[in-house]
Amino acid sequence: MTDKMSEKEIENFSIEDTDQYPVMPLRNTVLFPQQVIPIYIGRERSLKLIDELDPKRKYIVVVAQEDGSIEDPEPKDLYSYGTLANVLKVFDMPDNSKSAIVQGISRVKILDYTSVDPYYKAAIHTLDDEPLDNELEVEALSSNLRQSFSELMNVAPNLTEEHTGMLSNIQKPNRLTDRAISLMTVPNKEKQEILEELNIKNRIEKALTLISREMQRIKLGEEIQSEVHDEIAKTQREYYLREQMKTIKKELGEDEGSVELKELEDKIKAVKMPEEAEKVALKELDRLSRIPTQSPEYNVSRTYIEWLVDLPWSDSTEDRIDLKEALKILDEDHYGLEKVKERIIEYLAVRNLKQKKEVEEKSTAVLSPPQS
Repeated sequence: MTDKMSEKEIENFSIEDTDQYPVMPLRNTVLFPQQVIPIYIGRERSLKLIDELDPKRKYIVVVAQEDGSIEDPEPKDLYSYGTLANVLKVFDMPDNSKSAIVQGISRVKILDYTSVDPYYKAAIHTLDDEPLDNELEVEALSSNLRQSFSELMNVAPNLTEEHTGMLSNIQKPNRLTDRAISLMTVPNKEKQEILEELNIKNRIEKALTLISREMQRIKLGEEIQSEVHDEIAKTQREYYLREQMKTIKKELGEDEGSVELKELEDKIKAVKMPEEAEKVALKELDRLSRIPTQSPEYNVSRTYIEWLVDLPWSDSTEDRIDLKEALKILDEDHYGLEKVKERIIEYLAVRNLKQKKEVEEKSTAVLSPPQS
């Protein structure tokens, strides 16, 4: 196992411009300088990289993928900025994969990929933070960052007082910002923006924006969850009260369902349906009696029976066939539909002629002399 580098060793670490380093793409992780994290190694290129790593020079460049779903990323799928890292320890896993503990050293920019197989190698350039223009302003922003992170800790489920304690021991603004963002569960793209920002003041301001937005997101999620919980509790309470009411009515002989079924049965018998129609209605009523009242199917069945009852089975009116009046009513109530109107008028005209013919035949039968 390689010893963990101290802060001073990291700050004094230097590389030659001619040096080439193995590049390990990471799906959903952004590594910051001085951060120590475990990484899972399962892809063929990454496994070869770890296997061929020089025991005396265990340095690699860790770069996040722009799209973590890509299984075999190409250089164009990787960010141009990454982190030079020291591989502290490698573990063999039961499924032939590996796990490694790595420590970030410094921000780097990938200048050119010099090798593709069996794994990526690249020429890199180390990046230093820009000098501070206004130390007092940066110090004030750093204090604000500590306070904001402490407030985030109170609402974020994944953060504890231990994490806040980690920040209290960090004095340098650049390290403070990196550590705060590394502990947050924000998208990789936003962490990558912090990694690429070399202006410390701008980096802290971006971090403050991320913390504020994360607090708003968590609080909004809690409010939504609370509203959903209240609504569920209200629904359950209403259901419980309805069930109690049904039990009380049943004890008093006032069961709502039974009363409604009796009313529907009386209506079916009162409208004097044809025998076949009444048989269908009573069959549906019997089915309705076995459906729970809270079931959506109950309303469908009841509506069907009510529709049957509302039909004018025994009601009738005297026919009044006036073609001109019929056409006037159709034109007033319906725009267009000329062919439909024409067909209706034709039907009425034929029916009118048929009725006149029947009247004439009856009249002729009455006036004709009896046959001998």
